[in-house]
Order: sequence, then C-alpha cells, then structure tokens
Amino acid sequence: MNKILVSLSVLCMACFSVSAQQKNSNMEKTNILVAYFSATGTTAKVAHRIAEISKGDIYEITPEQSYTKADLDWHNQKSRSSLEMNDAKSRPALKGQKENMQDYDTVFIGYPIWWDQAPRIINTFIESHHLEGKKLIPFATSGSSEIGNSVNTLKKTYPDLEWESGRLMNNVSPKALQSWVDSFK
Repeated sequence: MNKILVSLSVLCMACFSVSAQQKNSNMEKTNILVAYFSATGTTAKVAHRIAEISKGDIYEITPEQSYTKADLDWHNQKSRSSLEMNDAKSRPALKGQKENMQDYDTVFIGYPIWWDQAPRIINTFIESHHLEGKKLIPFATSGSSEIGNSVNTLKKTYPDLEWESGRLMNNVSPKALQSWVDSFK
C-alpha cells in the first residue's frame, strides 16, 4: 500500500512539474517583431494592437528627418513624399536601426500606402536589416488603395525574402485582427 501511495505521489509531482514547465515556456519572450512606419499615427495604432495580440516587440521605423504636413501633401508633385515615391531608388535615411534582429523569426511590417506602394522608407528598413530566413508579414492602412500592389512590388523587389500575404487594416474588427495574427503563430 505504501509503495502505491509513494508511486502516486511521484506521479503527481511529475505532472505538476510538467505543467509548470509548460506555463513557463508559454511565458518566454516571443520571437515576433512588429516594425512599422506611420506618418500620421494611423498605422501606429494598428501596429500596437498587433504587438499586443502577438505578444511581439514593437519597433517604429523612424525617418532621420520627420515628415511635415507639407512633405505629405500628395497633391503637390514637388512635396517630399511625391518626389520619393516618383523615384524607385529613393531611400530616405533612418534615424536608427533595430538591434538584435537575429532574435526574431517573424516580422510584421506595417506602413501606410502611398501611391499604391509602401513608402520608400520601408525599402530602407528592409535593405538595412538582415531579414533573410524570417517570415515577413506586411500590413497597411490606406485612405483608398488596396494592399495587393504594394505587397507584389515588395515581393518582386526582394524575391529572396519569405513574404506572407499582406492585409489591409482599415476597419478590421478586433476579432478579425486576432484571428489574422493568430494564423501566423
């Protein structure tokens, strides 16, 4: 009888130990990064929600020179954003770089859509960081454009990177956003 009780005790302790280890491993640091560029704050809001849902780290892609309201005037063909978007080789300088990029396996990349494309600073970010072997998941916000052309251009420009389908985040319900983010875990 004592042997049975001892055996049951050992078995219970082993089960508790395994359960505790599983809880601890679920609480370990994530390998997800949510990197985003936001000129007006719209994309930033979505990026922060994605980081919260994914338990990922957040990183703002910041231009060395901030964009002013005049810079963003798409009606003015001489505005900074217009000039950058009309030059496929334009690469606006970054204020800094994300360190420890090797720590991440999955990178959500967020941006507003400009002229049916990702802003050129997204190219600067991609070219300034080692993203090979990482799952890249684009997301965007836009007043009127869809995300398809911007994602197709990124895939063509960087064919050696592992791109997932992108998603436009305008008016996405919290439940739909949760489901979309969870699909990449």
